[in-house]
Amino acid sequence: MTQHPIPYIEFLAHFNGSRDYFECHEILEEYWKDIDPGNRDSHWVGLIQIAVGMYHYRRDNLNGAGRMIRKGTENLKRHRSVVRDLGLDESRMFSILSETEESIAKEMPYRSVSLPIQDPDLLRSVQQWCTHNGYGWSLPSDLTDHELIHRHSRRDRSQVIQEREEALLRKKRN
Repeated sequence: MTQHPIPYIEFLAHFNGSRDYFECHEILEEYWKDIDPGNRDSHWVGLIQIAVGMYHYRRDNLNGAGRMIRKGTENLKRHRSVVRDLGLDESRMFSILSETEESIAKEMPYRSVSLPIQDPDLLRSVQQWCTHNGYGWSLPSDLTDHELIHRHSRRDRSQVIQEREEALLRKKRN
């Protein structure tokens, strides 16, 4: 049994359960920055890009969705063995991502997809996390939930803005 990091379990629970792709991005980005900062080729970045792509797709930003799904898929294909180690069904996942990319290119309406979890222990952990937090499992996104769909525009960005201003000041000093 492989032990998977809690943020990864939470990522999968949001992706396949709550369908909160924005939260998927936030959780995994924070984890990636803690364990592999600056490595833009990290498989974590590929998973983040898939979540961001699905977020854009659901909001009808087809250009952004297609670009992110493509980049995420390319990244994860470079890390096939890691995808398997993460407990995902590699061939099914790449098939799902390819179908999603085709749907986006054909400007078809958003459709929820789930990342196929192959590892039974991981699946149990993710489903338990969903149950504990009151999320369904592999249900379609609620397209009437504007808080979920437009999450990025409804969050408090004051800390992000402050960090950017501080970084700019540091850059000017150097």
